[in-house]
Amino acid sequence: MNRCYREYGPWLLSKIGMKTQKISINAGFTCPNRDGSVGVGGCTYCNNQTFNPSYCETTKSITQQLVEGKTFFARKYPTMKYLAYFQAYTNTYASLDDLKRKYEEALSVEDVVGIVIGTRPDCMPEPLLDYLANLNHQCFLTVEYGIESTNDTILQHINRGHDFACTQQAVKATHERGILTGGHIILGLPLTHTIPNYLQQEAKNISNLPLDTLKIHQLQLIKGTKMAEEYANHPEHFHLYQSFEYIDEVIDFLELIRPELVVERFVSQSPSSLLAIPGWGLKNYEFVEKVNKRLEERDTYQGRLYHIT
Repeated sequence: MNRCYREYGPWLLSKIGMKTQKISINAGFTCPNRDGSVGVGGCTYCNNQTFNPSYCETTKSITQQLVEGKTFFARKYPTMKYLAYFQAYTNTYASLDDLKRKYEEALSVEDVVGIVIGTRPDCMPEPLLDYLANLNHQCFLTVEYGIESTNDTILQHINRGHDFACTQQAVKATHERGILTGGHIILGLPLTHTIPNYLQQEAKNISNLPLDTLKIHQLQLIKGTKMAEEYANHPEHFHLYQSFEYIDEVIDFLELIRPELVVERFVSQSPSSLLAIPGWGLKNYEFVEKVNKRLEERDTYQGRLYHIT
């Protein structure tokens, strides 16, 4: 079946030449938006418990986490190769020597053919970019930036700790080193429904970044976060989508972004026990099926309304 958007799986296969599976790692990093370097308390939506499978524990070494992750997936896919996904918190927030040690430990594990590094735009110093540019010649490598929003008012409201100009600089610098560059945005952040043409401006700004891949996530309200507290006190700040509304919002966004941008995912799934507001009860593949059905119903596709700017 031909998809109406550029899918991540076939793109990844074309880059690596073999079937691969990401294994999430918690390498014990923190975040400059928590320890006071940039801010305290973190982003208002953040609870990193939502990121991590059961094998991701900082009491375990990177090698042990990868071995357990491989065991988990190998039962179903015995010939699979793996990407070490440095996911929890800010995975470039340490000394260069410490980062080298952790990345290279991951790459020393059998069947690990590359790494994916999740980080913030304000945590990518030049010496680290230089090192990653060299590493990029030895293995598959993607740097994935948490962008979340391209609107500075929204970034300030969610206590993100950086502005969109910072994102632009980091993505550009990474792309110029020849490193595959990913981004992550959240649709439905508080107050976005009050900003005229917010979705259109997001699509324009994202399309103008030299990104290779993009993750789109719905807003999830997690228990114990500042954002859950904000919702309790100011529900008018939020428009919480029903699943059918969000599907159309995603498609509206897809129509506006450049057609060659690879879309890795549309939703995230946090454990139901952590959700302050119940989820939709849809697994990721079920949601993707609904998106594809709706794309066909609307007879549309990624980039249909895209204009070069």
